Amino acid sequence: MSSNSNQMTVIEITEPGGPEVLKPLVMAIPAPGPGEILVRVEAAGVNRPDVIQRQGHYPMPEGVTPIPGLEVAGTVASLGEGVGGFQVGDRVCALTNGGGYGEYCVVPESQTLPVPAGMSMIEAAALPETFFTVWANLFDLGGATSGQSALIHGGTSGIGTTALMLCREFGIHAYATAGSDEKCDVISDLGGTPINYRETDFADFILNQTDGCGVDVILDIMGASYFSANMRSLGMDGRLVIIGFLGGIRAEKLDLQELALKRAVITGSTMRARTSTEKAKIANELLEHVWPVLEAGRCHPMIHSTFPLQDVARAHEMMESSKHIGKIVLTLD
Repeated sequence: MSSNSNQMTVIEITEPGGPEVLKPLVMAIPAPGPGEILVRVEAAGVNRPDVIQRQGHYPMPEGVTPIPGLEVAGTVASLGEGVGGFQVGDRVCALTNGGGYGEYCVVPESQTLPVPAGMSMIEAAALPETFFTVWANLFDLGGATSGQSALIHGGTSGIGTTALMLCREFGIHAYATAGSDEKCDVISDLGGTPINYRETDFADFILNQTDGCGVDVILDIMGASYFSANMRSLGMDGRLVIIGFLGGIRAEKLDLQELALKRAVITGSTMRARTSTEKAKIANELLEHVWPVLEAGRCHPMIHSTFPLQDVARAHEMMESSKHIGKIVLTLD
């Protein structure tokens, strides 16, 4: 870490490639602009988009920092002009526009939230990217509400465990896929109905469990490889929300008749491409609907492992192995 009070250490992507391309870089501590907060980072979440960015496959919005890291937790170090909701020293977590892999990070006030009472910084760093993503896609785009049913792919990922906890909290019956008995046990513990995709066709399972009706909404990280089976799994007026493309970006076949007969909706989104206004709206909804749940001690993120910032390559190796259950977090002294 940098010993100069005006400088900080960050992790840069030296070139597209494997985890070994993540290297420390010393640079000046940035100053927050109008409506921005400088956070002294104590922990930062590791997410799949970080890996995709490192590989050179993530389209970067214009004008954002190339330093990876989409969520942080820490204390407010300084305030930009016009910031009125926070004070220096406040414990906060934030959805960044990049730059989370570092000792300091500038974040928009509108994407910053207080750390829930009783929650550690490590847990708080695992909140923003995952909870923003699940709320925006499962509940807003997907329209999941109490009494409905949902299918969550990647049920033991950070996204999956968060979705399962929020489904349980808000009265939605959740099914979730995973690739091992151990992971299926975790899904059960989180209140979901597990499907081991290595042993069972998930579409057949869903149709059997729902008497042929299908589910109301699907949260999908796979994309093309799951598209046909997802369509089979959807019920009338069902919503398929695609947020990842681990199985490819081009579906070979689309049965338009099935789409029309089910009155299905196919949609999707990425968080980074959303406008600051859209992200602010999500933050306000989380503060209203989810933060009271977290303050009550429920739905805290599952932390699989932590790594010091200098061991970021190991954290990425863990992410790519898909052996983790829950979130991976970087820590800073």
